[in-house]
Amino acid sequence: MKQICNAVACTLLLLPVFAPRPAQAAEVPAVGQQAPDFSAPSQDGTPVSLKSFRGKWTVLYFYPKDMTRGCTIEAHNFQQDLPKYQAQNAVIVGVSVDSSDSHKEFCAKESLTFRLVADTDKKIVDQYGSLGGNGVANRNTFLIDPTGKIVKVWTSVNPTHHSEEVLAALPK
Repeated sequence: MKQICNAVACTLLLLPVFAPRPAQAAEVPAVGQQAPDFSAPSQDGTPVSLKSFRGKWTVLYFYPKDMTRGCTIEAHNFQQDLPKYQAQNAVIVGVSVDSSDSHKEFCAKESLTFRLVADTDKKIVDQYGSLGGNGVANRNTFLIDPTGKIVKVWTSVNPTHHSEEVLAALPK
């Protein structure tokens, strides 16, 4: 019996050494790279794909959670500045791991009119190196030119002034 216990204890001690390691999160795509394409449902359930915005500047921003303080501030600022973006041939697309229903509720409550993409399977946040250790999206933004190339990347953004930063990066 003692030998069995020792064998079990030894196996348990070695398990972390031989256990498969979780896959590393993808790297944040670099400036100059083609932006990874995706297709996922928006707040109204219709699919949104990055390629559908070709010919326009695209502000693809990742945020942690609908109806939380920082995410609401960031969304309000993008919404407030939306006419300025539209004047520069730019669209705003938000992505979080929340569901379409959550996005729908968030948009209705906060009067948001731009697209919020539901990435419940976390594929998009992973493609963009924006999946946080806690299972939600990190607050990162990618400015994508009309040909689909990434021209600017912001990581760990401050939601309070971020829309202004993005507007300043758009060509006049």
